[in-house]
Amino acid sequence: MHFSKEKTVEAVGDGLLSFPVTDFDSAGRFDEQSYRKRLEWFVSHDVSAVFVAGGTGEFFNLSLDEFRHIVRVAVDEIGGKVPVIASAGLSVESGKAFASAAEEAGADGILLMPPYLTECPQEGLVEYARQICDSTSINVIYYNRGNGVLEAPAVQQLADKCPNLIGLKDGKGDMQLLNKIVKTVGDRLIYVGGVPTAEIFAEAYLSIGVNTYSSAVFNFVPDMALKFYRALRAGDSATVKKITQEFFIPFVDLRDRKKGYAVSLVKAGADIIGMPAGDVRPPLVMPTLNEHKQLNDLIEMTRNV
Repeated sequence: MHFSKEKTVEAVGDGLLSFPVTDFDSAGRFDEQSYRKRLEWFVSHDVSAVFVAGGTGEFFNLSLDEFRHIVRVAVDEIGGKVPVIASAGLSVESGKAFASAAEEAGADGILLMPPYLTECPQEGLVEYARQICDSTSINVIYYNRGNGVLEAPAVQQLADKCPNLIGLKDGKGDMQLLNKIVKTVGDRLIYVGGVPTAEIFAEAYLSIGVNTYSSAVFNFVPDMALKFYRALRAGDSATVKKITQEFFIPFVDLRDRKKGYAVSLVKAGADIIGMPAGDVRPPLVMPTLNEHKQLNDLIEMTRNV
């Protein structure tokens, strides 16, 4: 771990957050050398933290051994330039194992994913998260999405129980719920926008005090992603509107054609710009040739934005 709790909170709470895809070779195995090049390229840009093996990085498709290898490589390659946040989740015991692997590898924190499959009561979710938080000494950010959505009272309970819980990442896009959480829990936590293609929600996030979000498209249009974020924070509504209309709305329309494209299109984009990361693993699928071409046209358009 390179960063203190205070420095990690500062980095994650204000700045553009990047979520790199995970590189696989033609046989579908983790490609360390390609991944190292990707991370080196990522941190050459102005990002405040790197979330490895996250949703965009196909955490749900990785074995524990692969995950351990990926986090070790990331911590080594990034070398303390920015905080490295890994992932954990699936079940209490799996979550503890992933958190332990991340801590041993030197990560500065974990993004706690929802539990696997089953619908959950609020008190059960709090206990799920508490047990995983208690199993590690590194920072934890709770990912509020899927079947793991906590309401404001439960978030407050979890924050009270777990000193190493530093933040909540929104993956639902329910602004009423998120505003309730922000107003209830206050600055005890940091709040991160995290719906797929979070930029489409960026103005709404900012309006309730959520200053940052995860940018998946940073994987293939980093300069535009940074330009959009800076314009948003500077109150440059004309630039935000232009980029939203010309890139993000068409991208979201393309993304919504098939489940899982929030990840698959990002890998396709990486390939288009000459930084291929291999294909997604099942149950995800790659875009069609026609969709690949449409994405290429969108990327070309950003050169004029």
